Amino acid sequence: MNNNLVTLVFLLVVQFQFAQFSQHWTIENKNEIKLNLSEGKNIPYDDNIEMSGKRVSAIVSYNIDKEKQLSVSRQVFFPQLRTFIKTNDPDWKHYRAYLSHTFSDNILPTLILKEKIYTPGAVRNVRINGTLVIEHEPEQGVALVRTFFPSTDQRLFVEQWELVNTTDSTVHFVGRNTQNTRYLRGVKGEYEINGTSNLTEDIRIAGGESYLFSVYVSARMNDEPKLTIHKDEYYQQRIIFLNKMKSSLQLVTPDSTLNTLFEFSKIRASESIFESKLGMVHSPGGGRYYVGFWANDQAEYVNPFFPYLGYDLGNRAAMNMYNLYTKEINPEYQNIRYSFEMEGDAPISTLDRGDAAMIAYGAAQFALASGDKEGARKLWPLIEWCLEYNRRNLNENGVVVSESDEMEGRIETGNANLSTSSLYYGALNLAVDLGLSLGKSNSKIREYKKAAVKLRKNIESYFGETIDGLETYKYYKEHENLRHWICLPLVVQIFDRKEGTIEALFEKLWTDNGVHVEKNEKNLEISKVFWDRGTLYALRGTFLAGATDQSLKKLKEFSEKRLLGDRVPYVVEAFPEGNMAHLSAESGLYCRVFTEGMFGIVPIGLKSFRLIPRLPSTWDKMELNHIKAFKADFHIKVLREGKKIRVRVVGNDGHVFKSSLIQEGDSLEVSLNKI
Repeated sequence: MNNNLVTLVFLLVVQFQFAQFSQHWTIENKNEIKLNLSEGKNIPYDDNIEMSGKRVSAIVSYNIDKEKQLSVSRQVFFPQLRTFIKTNDPDWKHYRAYLSHTFSDNILPTLILKEKIYTPGAVRNVRINGTLVIEHEPEQGVALVRTFFPSTDQRLFVEQWELVNTTDSTVHFVGRNTQNTRYLRGVKGEYEINGTSNLTEDIRIAGGESYLFSVYVSARMNDEPKLTIHKDEYYQQRIIFLNKMKSSLQLVTPDSTLNTLFEFSKIRASESIFESKLGMVHSPGGGRYYVGFWANDQAEYVNPFFPYLGYDLGNRAAMNMYNLYTKEINPEYQNIRYSFEMEGDAPISTLDRGDAAMIAYGAAQFALASGDKEGARKLWPLIEWCLEYNRRNLNENGVVVSESDEMEGRIETGNANLSTSSLYYGALNLAVDLGLSLGKSNSKIREYKKAAVKLRKNIESYFGETIDGLETYKYYKEHENLRHWICLPLVVQIFDRKEGTIEALFEKLWTDNGVHVEKNEKNLEISKVFWDRGTLYALRGTFLAGATDQSLKKLKEFSEKRLLGDRVPYVVEAFPEGNMAHLSAESGLYCRVFTEGMFGIVPIGLKSFRLIPRLPSTWDKMELNHIKAFKADFHIKVLREGKKIRVRVVGNDGHVFKSSLIQEGDSLEVSLNKI
């Protein structure tokens, strides 16, 4: 078999492996999906889901066998409580030594009914709605509903049991509690992890009635009091959080999959915010990354999303992160650290990933969308420093030198990559609008404008390339393959090579798991790698570039797999690395496909934005309601009127800021200042 044939067979095997999509879940309503175990294709089934609060995160793995019997593993993390570390550990494993423990079903109490141990019946269905709900068929006349969720503000993860008497007669249970306690010493003192329940010994449930109790895992340090659960108070706190998510930034389209994954993404993007000695910080999660932040995940990906959602805790965490970065800027313009891991205690890497460009791009977006003039003034020194750092690192060809990108050396990036220069370009344009809003000097504004114009030309001359017959971009000077980050010029509105770039993304790099990192026939392992962030940036950019129907088709494919397939209900980080962990910031990027891609919102002032709506040809309307950006609460309603599109921007009080009839692809500027 010749080498070309071997390559073809391998790629076909890879394509087959990752192209299999079977819908397991159905959408019950905008905020819930269900796994129906009456369908044979759903048995057996196993998956996991991460849920987080300010002091806890848990990855719940659930397995349903062929007989529909359930087993659950609860990996619970208490991020602020660290065990001891080894300072010479090269992979930082011990710096990520969060207090954690995995609890199997031996944590469950014993229930005795009619002198027999009560065993939950077969699983009837599984529902996800911001909590994980598993319903069991009646056993000995008693059905069971188990609901898993984190406490919003305590070191506590809860599995709430509701026993439902399906008979007409009273049933009598005898309860036997369990205690699963571990003691250890850590960085902050004496720790205790406890798995138990608040089950009472004598339980009588009348016919048709139910009884509620909780199995829970908690942790404490030193002399902190033990946590107890009385009724469903922690469940109610979780519901309050979920209702906040439902009430803001509501996507309304004819596609229920997009609407529901958007709702779920708001939850995952917002719940992963932790207390730390640095203050409140957003962290990726995934069993690896807590009480810390990164220049890409937080500064660039998720922080600019929070103003649109209007989530106060998210906005405060974002501002706190940018303020911490402001303290790191230096007069020597040495590269800024790319992360604050483990509350800032982890070793500081000197690797320059293009982080100054990431921070400037994200901070400028956040400052504008927040609509907070005082906050924007505080962020300006950080943005200005980052822009100057990039200017000082231009090479002889006028593009930015950086040692790596956010992939941190996993794949070759040369010494000047497309990502860093694209983000720097985007940041320069945003800084022009922010500077005007803040009354910065005309000379500074002209400097940024001139730099952006020059950089755009340099990006074209340095990175512009014909690859696989397509007019697109090489990722670095010596690069010969298509890479996922060729989408970034589209995201920052460089459309010079949009046709070839869109074809490369959707025809050459696209698989059933979205855009793969690289098409590389010489290194076939790379051809299997995908990071959802690349797909989400690509979709945002292709919508902005006007490839509306193509983008919708790919977005729908991708969304159905992530929401209704076998790894649900959020977008993921990567494969094979991380085994498709539900990292939080990626969910923020999913929402930004709509806010900045499909609706084309680009901030141009503290109270104004440019709007380029991309209404698919098969849709008559789409809406984003209760947008909280620019210190407002407003709706964008896009409706088809014949061959034109009606765009209405309306305040929550009914005030009409803009009502225009436009051609497909036209843009309009919107001011939220009332006249």
